[in-house]
Amino acid sequence: MDRDELGAWLRLTLSPGVGNGAARRLLACFGLPQAVFQQTEAALLQCVAPAHARALIAVPPAWEALTDATWRWLEEAPQEPEGAARAVVTLGDPRYPQLLLDTEDPPLLLYLMGPAPLVAGTPFPAGRCLAVVGSRNPTAQGADNARLFSRALAEAGLTIVSGLALGIDAAAHEGALDAAPGTAGDAPATIAVVGTGLDRVYPRKNLGLAHRIAARGLLVSEYPLGTPPLAANFPKRNRIISGLSQGTLVVEAALASGSLITARMAAEQGREVFAIPGSIHAPQSRGCHALIRQGAKLVESAQDVLEELRLPGPAGAASQPAAAPSGDPAADLRAGDPPDETDSALLKALGFDPMAVDALVARTGQDAASVQVELLELELEGRVARLPGGLFQRLGRA
Repeated sequence: MDRDELGAWLRLTLSPGVGNGAARRLLACFGLPQAVFQQTEAALLQCVAPAHARALIAVPPAWEALTDATWRWLEEAPQEPEGAARAVVTLGDPRYPQLLLDTEDPPLLLYLMGPAPLVAGTPFPAGRCLAVVGSRNPTAQGADNARLFSRALAEAGLTIVSGLALGIDAAAHEGALDAAPGTAGDAPATIAVVGTGLDRVYPRKNLGLAHRIAARGLLVSEYPLGTPPLAANFPKRNRIISGLSQGTLVVEAALASGSLITARMAAEQGREVFAIPGSIHAPQSRGCHALIRQGAKLVESAQDVLEELRLPGPAGAASQPAAAPSGDPAADLRAGDPPDETDSALLKALGFDPMAVDALVARTGQDAASVQVELLELELEGRVARLPGGLFQRLGRA
């Protein structure tokens, strides 16, 4: 794509009031965007409303500056094979993901950043993507679940898609990146669909994670360079997260969570929806429980997801000895598994729900000082997590 063609695509996206639907009608009528802008107002009225036609005739004030900035951004991309390359993929580009193209509202442009061979080749693996989403304020167990499920699924060859938000999103990306290098072949380990321009990282806390994704995965946005983190953009980008994926796994979500928007969009797009159940006392589990009541697939292990998608499990898992871990890290997180016989009385009393020290004192009959000392030891061993409000929660073991 040369500079003039890029500029025409950008002008189409910047034309006030001309959304993706009107733009697709124009492309169907006249071909490439350059041809659209060669039409008279009378010709444009054959495809779009008068307000849209007038907007297309006028030149958007920010158009030339955005075209210059985007062209420089593309030219400044590293050329070495191992570098993080950049690209703008349009609806007509063979690299545009077919699954997303089949949805109701595919974006006209996708900005990409990732390894040069990936960006230049096939950035989006066909039929091998799974969205993993959830709360920005997860429980310790929820974050572990997201990380371990994502690692296991990535090791089975899936690309994990999420939104680079704090909490479950970040844990999902990290789990996919922790999978054995090369497990997914030439596919990205993980895809982060962001709600800003790709020249910005939001939240800033995930800057290091974004750099890791650019090295082994893919950063994706539909928003022009310079787009700040506007609240309305994040729910809108969720249709891309679900649209790229065969299914969406919700790890933890409150009833008002944006993750439920992603799950609803996935269902509307005809994709599978999965949910991990949690404690009936945890607000972060109520969204998952609502999804399950509405027909989402309840999953307890990564293998449950793979079987539903009719995909093979991690290579070599079947050949492991019976005494060894299952090979599916998330499979060992089932809350229904019986407690280990070596569990202390305190761990057995704690169960899997968040609990205060006073409640543990009442359950165990131990004094508060002894309970606090043992909780500290268990926390250092990684078997218990300290939660806000003075609560403690038992962690599943990988």
